[in-house]
Amino acid sequence: MSQPLPILYQDDHLVAVHKPTGLLVHRSPLASDAEEFLVQRLRDQLGQRVYPVHRLDRPTSGIMILALSSQIASRLGEAFSEHQIDKRYLAVVRGIGPVEQRIDRPLREEDGSRPKAQMPAMAAISEVRRLDGVELPVQIDRYPQARYSLMSIHPLTGRRHQIRRHLAGIGYPIIGDAKHGKGNHNRFFRDQLDCGRLLLAATHLSFEHPVERTPLSLVCPLDACMTRLFERFGWNAHLPRPVVASVTPSSEVTNS
Repeated sequence: MSQPLPILYQDDHLVAVHKPTGLLVHRSPLASDAEEFLVQRLRDQLGQRVYPVHRLDRPTSGIMILALSSQIASRLGEAFSEHQIDKRYLAVVRGIGPVEQRIDRPLREEDGSRPKAQMPAMAAISEVRRLDGVELPVQIDRYPQARYSLMSIHPLTGRRHQIRRHLAGIGYPIIGDAKHGKGNHNRFFRDQLDCGRLLLAATHLSFEHPVERTPLSLVCPLDACMTRLFERFGWNAHLPRPVVASVTPSSEVTNS
């Protein structure tokens, strides 16, 4: 029996949950091995239909917004399409990442139906900022020490695998990224630091409530794996603190 999904916020119109790493949002022909999905689990948990309005990659954890009606799904989907939703992520990358950088690098879509080279290049922009770093006295590559950075990412567009591809493209792949990263670093985190997941988490979402038309800001904590890693590296000050700004006094809010 699956554990209930942690609910970060809920009212009569929408619900926000903490999606665990490894869980697909809904069925996809690209992941035929999956047996459970966030949409179905949340539907059974709430006893009502839910409508996803955005996506998170399967290995990415963090905050997901789902509408409780098709009308609200349409409004929220339009807000995401028009980049009216402010999204923030945290990632652990290899190397000492840039203090601050705007990555403006078009990306070709990856849908699996055609070779990527035949897909059109779409505008893709991410703003990244280094929050902290760590140097470990272990030799993984040719250097006697291994360096890693904690990055804050603000994607201004929403292309598939945008954050992973943008960070790898400037030379700082996310730890745990099997496609764009380096296997020896990924194995080190899995075997020696007990954290074998993709170290990317969606931690903050801010937007205008589709009915109340007032600001709504949501924060999602990290899972146990990433929390232990932050504590080990001395990054406790950067742990997201679960705080929700309620839209109205009558809104039902559940923190977890």
